[in-house]
Amino acid sequence: MNRAVTPEGPKPRTISASRIAIYVFLGVSAGFFLLPVYVMIITSLKPMAEIRTGNLFAFPKELTFDAWAKAWSSACTGRVCKGISPGMLNSFKIAIPGTLFPVILGAINGYALSFWRFRGANLVFTLLLVSTFVPIQVFIFPLVRMMTSTGLFGTLPGIILIHTGFTLPITTLLFRNFYAAVPEEMFSAARIDGGGFWSIFAYVLLPISTPIVIVAVILQFTGSWNDYLFSLIFAGRPNQPITVLLTSIVTSQYGEKEYNVNMAATMLAAMVPLLVYFASGRWFVRGISDGALKG
Repeated sequence: MNRAVTPEGPKPRTISASRIAIYVFLGVSAGFFLLPVYVMIITSLKPMAEIRTGNLFAFPKELTFDAWAKAWSSACTGRVCKGISPGMLNSFKIAIPGTLFPVILGAINGYALSFWRFRGANLVFTLLLVSTFVPIQVFIFPLVRMMTSTGLFGTLPGIILIHTGFTLPITTLLFRNFYAAVPEEMFSAARIDGGGFWSIFAYVLLPISTPIVIVAVILQFTGSWNDYLFSLIFAGRPNQPITVLLTSIVTSQYGEKEYNVNMAATMLAAMVPLLVYFASGRWFVRGISDGALKG
């Protein structure tokens, strides 16, 4: 595995025009992406009376967290006024197994395609790559028919199965490229010592796979958590995740649009993937540089 290279030599004492241009560009880019987040946060902290004045970018004069409490426990989503907490629970029920299964299966597939070459392995890998470029909308109608005929339409196992099937090619590609950078001698030595398929995978490759496992977990978890199309079609009303419920928080029970509640609910839904990124960002960058772009 390649290690990060520490820059050598003295730091530049003068700031060149190109460096200033880079800083300006980065600052403008960061402001462009952070401005909507700022608007969402300050709007969620304002009462509706202040929001009606139209000062979109003004800091709250009266700071309140009532919108956050209402978004969590009593906001109306359709005819049900239980907040977004049921949707958050459903999102965890979908995202956790919808992450574990593709990552585990992708690691096994990538390992097999890297070291246990079988007849037609290149064809299988090519088909996996091609499948990643097919628009998912093409599969919706056939999937509806298949899921209905098998009794999985509108069920939790059904939506988890769909997430697993559609992201398995990506996780396989990630692990295959990562394992392709592992020296062949390590695998050969394990075979000479009597290691089999599963023992080599468990005791030789998995211990060095932490970076790419974290990359795959982050990509898969955020993809499952943020999914809207598949959840809207296949999850069913009892299993609707947070992404679907957010579109239902449009008015209060009195018919008033509560923008602060909408913004608070959106921020609560976004906090989970953000925490995942912040907690494992260093490993994510390392895993990308070590394996995801190689092979």
